[in-house]
Amino acid sequence: MSSNAVDAPRISASGEPTLSIVVPAFNEAGNLERFFEELEPVAREIQLPWELIIVDDGSTDDTWEKVRTLNGRDPRVRGIRFSRNFGHQYALLAGLSRARGDAVVSMDADLQHPPQVIARLVEEWRKGSQIVHTLRRDSESVSLFKRVSSRLFYRAFSFLSGTHLADGMADFRLLDQQVVRSLLDFPEEGLFLRGLVHWVGFTNTSVAFECRPRYRGRTTYTLRRMLRFAWTGVTSFSLVPLRLSILLGFLTSAFAFEQLLEALYGKLVLKATVPGWAQTMVVVSLLFGVLFIMLGIVGEYVGRILIEVRRRPRFIVLEELGAMAPGSGVSPEQAASQPRS
Repeated sequence: MSSNAVDAPRISASGEPTLSIVVPAFNEAGNLERFFEELEPVAREIQLPWELIIVDDGSTDDTWEKVRTLNGRDPRVRGIRFSRNFGHQYALLAGLSRARGDAVVSMDADLQHPPQVIARLVEEWRKGSQIVHTLRRDSESVSLFKRVSSRLFYRAFSFLSGTHLADGMADFRLLDQQVVRSLLDFPEEGLFLRGLVHWVGFTNTSVAFECRPRYRGRTTYTLRRMLRFAWTGVTSFSLVPLRLSILLGFLTSAFAFEQLLEALYGKLVLKATVPGWAQTMVVVSLLFGVLFIMLGIVGEYVGRILIEVRRRPRFIVLEELGAMAPGSGVSPEQAASQPRS
């Protein structure tokens, strides 16, 4: 079947489509209880068998104990615990790899992504969209720097990669199980799911939502991590930085050649010693600076090749709660009635 074809929602062994909700969590012990309290009535209103998969990304607080507590209260809550912090994107990937639902929603645990929006995502999925993006509308409490830097990133990424990302499009989305299976076929490092979700195609639509403030705690997404994430996204999807470095090399070489001709003209034609030791040093420093930048960009891509060749696992699971083989065809309600690991 063509990847552009629209499938009707798949039907599980229970006779109903099912829903998986994947939530990465890093030091979110103070938010998980409240998140579950808001999620439960929403899931009940949707009237689909559901499961919640919380991925503890190497937290240093009581996040895993909170997951255990929720699992003991409701076996539809499943947990995956990493051996260390592997990063948000790999936590998402781990949750997607375990999701059994016909529709899979990914979202954050800090309640900036309101659980109430899930009903709208499911509604669009039922209409035939295999990917339902969300577009974040920031409140006035969000800093000007955060809003401007976010817009710049999306526009720069779209320009450099050729893959359009709309402003405010993050990892809060719904994916049909067919899309999830396609994403799991990608073995690459430097994972950037926002770009991959666009790259795989499929029918899609978007839903806007109002971003809420964090319920508790402070964000661990520092400026340094944001810049690293942006650089990973660009270099994972585009060779434009390499091509720009080649263009920059040609431009600086032309500038250096022009300086050389000017010096020769002054010496041979004007019969004068060309002053400008400081100017010469500036030119040499400029050229070496550009050279080192170009070598750094090339080194980044070579480093990615080295990581790919090593074929190390992208994440290591230390422990799981409610673990069952993906694709087993067992609904969350059936899983709830079976012994838990």
